[in-house]
Amino acid sequence: MNSSVGGTGAGDGEGPRSGPRATYPAAQSARSRRNWFIALSVLVVAAGIGLAVLGYSRFASPDVSGEATGYDIVDQSTVVVQFTVTRADPGRPVACVVRGRSIDGDETGRREILIPAGSQTQVGIRTEVATSKPPVIGEVFGCTADVPAYLTESTP
Repeated sequence: MNSSVGGTGAGDGEGPRSGPRATYPAAQSARSRRNWFIALSVLVVAAGIGLAVLGYSRFASPDVSGEATGYDIVDQSTVVVQFTVTRADPGRPVACVVRGRSIDGDETGRREILIPAGSQTQVGIRTEVATSKPPVIGEVFGCTADVPAYLTESTP
């Protein structure tokens, strides 16, 4: 006989087929709960360490950076950009992209500059950028230590 409190069926020892005991699982032992807690804790710590490593590799200070320090609009098709390059290893050449922008925000001129290897970690540069529309600003788009093969010291 099956009772509503979850009695066993025909005494076969399988456990309740209906009632509250069949609906809700039997309580877990303290040891089982502790094992789940430890496993989930290890998983959370591993995920945190993984995110920390990923964040550090993506957002750590770069090997080279460029920052515009000023610009002069020379005429309707030329802007002179002054910028500072900071590099971790001054013995390596770096390349920077400098650009001019028009009043509507379009990039209207771009120039790649090679900064040769030297002895200083910070170098000031001044360069002209020809534009296709009247410029309103000159800026540094970015710098890299991976100098393209076509950009050599003989490039004007």
